[in-house]
Amino acid sequence: MAPVLPRALGETFRFTEALAAGLSEPALRELVELGRLEQVARGLFRRANAQLADLDQIEIASKAPMATLCLTSALVHHELSDDIPAVIDIALPRGAWHPKVSAPVRWHSFAVATFELERGQIELDSSTSIGVYGPRRSIVDAFRLDYQIGPEAAVEALRRWLRGGGNSPASLMEMARNFPRTEAKIRGVLQVLL
Repeated sequence: MAPVLPRALGETFRFTEALAAGLSEPALRELVELGRLEQVARGLFRRANAQLADLDQIEIASKAPMATLCLTSALVHHELSDDIPAVIDIALPRGAWHPKVSAPVRWHSFAVATFELERGQIELDSSTSIGVYGPRRSIVDAFRLDYQIGPEAAVEALRRWLRGGGNSPASLMEMARNFPRTEAKIRGVLQVLL
């Protein structure tokens, strides 16, 4: 008789959570072989009947709870860029360990003092979420780190955000004040665009 998945386990769960719920390692292997579970990454499993989700982001969020979509990945999430990034840009607080993942990721270390500014969460499935920077913070970061993603990406994101309606240049400058070296650069581009 095939093992039964305990209801206490979410759509995505770790090996240690499965053990704590009463599943043995052989039972997990059997559930994978039967197609009732999918092994997303080493030590990370997902129910086969789970809703569709980005498995790379699920792996990252499971291994780094403070992981936050930033730069191009955040701009794409907010529809401020049409780029299809080859890697997922993820920010962690400076000094945090960057786990090894199979997902294509580019890690960024952001200052602890500003890490939480405009940081929200998006649900990836019923048991996993990942951080994401809001649109204003994403634009500021694009200008701040334009040498990594290209200055044209930052300007295009700003242009789209301004066209979005209801977005105030003053609110963007308020966010930019938290990053003084970037403030003048954004002000200059706003003067050209407005």
